[in-house]
Amino acid sequence: MLKRVKDKFDLHPERLIADTAYGSGPMLDWLVKRKIAPHIPVIDKAGRTDGTWSRADFEWDAANNQYICPEGEALKQFRRNYSDPNRGPTGKGVAKYQALKHTCQACPSKMKCCPKADARKITREEHEDARDVARAIRKTRQYKVSSKLRKKVEMLFAHLKRILGLGRLRLRGPCGTNDEFLLAATAQNIRKLAKIFPAPQQTRKA
Repeated sequence: MLKRVKDKFDLHPERLIADTAYGSGPMLDWLVKRKIAPHIPVIDKAGRTDGTWSRADFEWDAANNQYICPEGEALKQFRRNYSDPNRGPTGKGVAKYQALKHTCQACPSKMKCCPKADARKITREEHEDARDVARAIRKTRQYKVSSKLRKKVEMLFAHLKRILGLGRLRLRGPCGTNDEFLLAATAQNIRKLAKIFPAPQQTRKA
């Protein structure tokens, strides 16, 4: 859709509003690389339900390619330089970061972090930088405005389906589908106009 809009109208959006179904890593990365702000909830399954620290509690140190735990210790992917570049970080797929075993064993917060493991491990996906961009945008005031705009659009489709009976089309073929949607949208717009413009008040005769 973005490509068609660009080719036909020469428009390049500053932001894109969508629901969580579009919040995958590859989609967010595709938008960020094209300098389109993703106002989209991130699909994130890193949260924990057992009360222990999740990945969100760890600070990402991009300059040193490591995570910093709440106790200030580093979780690194590699702890030495490899002479063979094929054994080093590839920048693709999922990267694993781990703390030192003896550090976690002596940590006073081990029960909050990794009660059943010798050391804490964290994975970082290939497109995590783009996901971080989307998470940062979610904290802004503009994101709240975008969420309200998205709900307005979604409510129109819900109204078409539930109130105007477009859960199933009655006419066949592209032309029939177009006619049915056009009539339904017309009825929907007339209904909205009736709310905007109040009915004229009739004056009573003395």
